Amino acid sequence: MSYRDKIVAREALRDAVAALPRPLVFTNGVFDLLHPGHVDYLATARALGGALIIGLNSDVSTRLLGKGGDRPINPEHDRALMLAGLESVSAVTIFDERTPLALLEIVRPDVYVKGGDYDVTTLAEAALVNSWGGHARAIDFLPGYSTTRLIEQIRASTPER
Repeated sequence: MSYRDKIVAREALRDAVAALPRPLVFTNGVFDLLHPGHVDYLATARALGGALIIGLNSDVSTRLLGKGGDRPINPEHDRALMLAGLESVSAVTIFDERTPLALLEIVRPDVYVKGGDYDVTTLAEAALVNSWGGHARAIDFLPGYSTTRLIEQIRASTPER
């Protein structure tokens, strides 16, 4: 199977997920400029189960999150390809909504994971996963890595034209 086959359209997601080993772990995010913090986070998430599914915020969804008019830097398909190429990732699906609640209803993961900057007890996603007997967990980030900080460093080192 090619890493490209890990990118799954929503219409095919239910069947793709049924073929994956359990427990299923689900996380979501923009993953704009992939960095070691992302790789560590995803490897840690994958270690919690038999398969890791990523709900990737589309370009439209990313703008709904208020990340700035110039975000995402990388278009959704490029971001999906980068994530699909990681060994820890079992499947990637793109969503346009502000939150992945509709995807969670399809995937019905055993574990929902978010970064340590979230209080998972306050997330609607966690409540939904808990409703079918799953659980939510926050994973600490690898210190020193941030897409926002990386973008700031790139901007600071690029002379204006």
